[in-house]
Amino acid sequence: MKHSMPGLPYAMEALAPYMSQETMEYHYGKHLQTYVDNLNKLVAGTPFERMTLDDIVCRADGAIFNNAAQVWNHTFFFDTLTPRQTGMPDKLVRKLAEDFGSPEAFRQEFTQKAVSWFGSGWVWLAEDADKMLHVVTEPNAGNPLVGGLKPVLTIDVWEHAYYIDYRNRRAAFVEAFWHLVDWEKVASRLS
Repeated sequence: MKHSMPGLPYAMEALAPYMSQETMEYHYGKHLQTYVDNLNKLVAGTPFERMTLDDIVCRADGAIFNNAAQVWNHTFFFDTLTPRQTGMPDKLVRKLAEDFGSPEAFRQEFTQKAVSWFGSGWVWLAEDADKMLHVVTEPNAGNPLVGGLKPVLTIDVWEHAYYIDYRNRRAAFVEAFWHLVDWEKVASRLS
């Protein structure tokens, strides 16, 4: 199975001013393209060549895992963003209140983990087998699928995600991220 670049549900310049076209050209256009290209080279002639991306993420390790997970994570991240944010659906408001106390308490925990995470990685809102939501951090290319969790929302805290627009100000990037989340899509991912 040949892996290809996912399409974006918006134009490259559509997320400005929170995420510039230049950031999208590098982050989506170059970084993600490199992961896709590397994954296709690495799986050629291996049993992973016929697996879905989800299966590769859950079964591989080393370079194959790193590239597959980065393709999965970036695709999920970019698909979660929108230039036309709407309010949070009632279903999601209720679930965040149930599991975190309030949507604001969830946002505070997620923001704190994203800002304070040391090094490269991802912060996720993920659902466990009992349908309870958790904020989890994953280093490097980590993905909660590996631990049996269902991803619902993520933010990329690798420097390449924000350095063009925000330099070393990760907190400013995280604050901007909240203006781009497609809450309808996040709600649709709940079990």
